[in-house]
Amino acid sequence: MTMTGRRALLALPAALPGHASAQDLPTRPLTWVVPFPPGNIADAASRLVAQRLGQVLGRRVDVENRPGVGGTIGTEAVARAAPDGHTLLYGGLGPIAAAPHLVPSLRFDPARDLAPVHGIGASPCMIVIGPRRPWTTLAELAAAARARPEGLVYASPGIGTVPHLAAEVFQQVAEVRLVHAPYVNTAEILSDVIGGRVDVTWDFPLTAAPHVREGRLRALAVTDFDRVRVASEVPTLMECGFPGAEMRGWAGVFAPARTPSATVARLAAALRETLLDQTVKAFFDGTGTVLWPDVGTERFRAFLAEELPRVATLIARAKASPR
Repeated sequence: MTMTGRRALLALPAALPGHASAQDLPTRPLTWVVPFPPGNIADAASRLVAQRLGQVLGRRVDVENRPGVGGTIGTEAVARAAPDGHTLLYGGLGPIAAAPHLVPSLRFDPARDLAPVHGIGASPCMIVIGPRRPWTTLAELAAAARARPEGLVYASPGIGTVPHLAAEVFQQVAEVRLVHAPYVNTAEILSDVIGGRVDVTWDFPLTAAPHVREGRLRALAVTDFDRVRVASEVPTLMECGFPGAEMRGWAGVFAPARTPSATVARLAAALRETLLDQTVKAFFDGTGTVLWPDVGTERFRAFLAEELPRVATLIARAKASPR
């Protein structure tokens, strides 16, 4: 998100609960679709939020994993579900913003077929290198990249992912060239950075910070406007001299398009209460995620109106090939 977009997001008024009548409220258990496999952070976060949301609504919220094609299988399932407030999606940058430009077989349009309900939060990346690399600052890494004609190598989980896009933004701002090494097995990325087989990577604090604390990785920056709580010693991009290269992964809740506005308002109010829960907050704090309890429907819609074209531009500049 640009600084302008971030300020605009913070300036918009939070969505209010509204006056939903009884028929506008969920009347049976809800289904919360996670478009990724069980066991990852999206799944763990969804299960915690869904459990608390169910308590707020007084209805059971069942989590259903529907992985495949970068999260687009589950996202399409929600886009095609009945617009009655009983099916929700845990949506993020990949399937919502990047997939329309990278998946030729996509059979839905996120902007047309999904209704934003409420933002969940955002997490930046940490720019990390292995202990064998000599650079101690991000400026030194940029200088090394300029001095090496063949370019430094950076690893990512694949085209269109947050780490890939974060690296592309950095290259544009720093005016450097890095060679992209997309990985199929993402568990190998940090191992290869630590072992010196790759020069640098962009990774989320949840997985990178423990290696930094134990000295297996060196963190040069976080890709946010503020330092992250789980690694408060790591400077921001602005502090490193690279403002404008900020990039965060984000998540939010969506419903099928044409879900009644009163139902969306009731769900948004319940999600706000859920995100203010101290157990939920503690969980997300531990992952390096900044929660968005006040990013209700209108603020989330405004964020997406800027974010979707921004990601489209990044992908076009990166000359990323469709999958």
